[in-house]
Amino acid sequence: MNDLTNLSQNPAESLDVTVNSSASSNLESANWSYEATVDQIETIIGRIEAGELELTEVFDQFATAVDQLRQCETFLHQRQQQMDLLIEKLVDDPESY
Repeated sequence: MNDLTNLSQNPAESLDVTVNSSASSNLESANWSYEATVDQIETIIGRIEAGELELTEVFDQFATAVDQLRQCETFLHQRQQQMDLLIEKLVDDPESY
């Protein structure tokens, strides 16, 4: 029951967890590309700014763009962690290279 209470108090937090897990699973796909995703986001933004979409489609496309932005953020965060580990390894043991 406590979980339901927390959900009703902060539904955005619950949505964030769902979207972030979705972003992580999309990154694991062999076909996912950072550059292609950024291009898709730019296309969506361009269509919204140009007024090419019906209002309901604007909301759907905006939600898609937000999801894709989170995918990009997750990707960059993961790569930053990898770089940090490589740098730490290099600093800790410079003679092994």
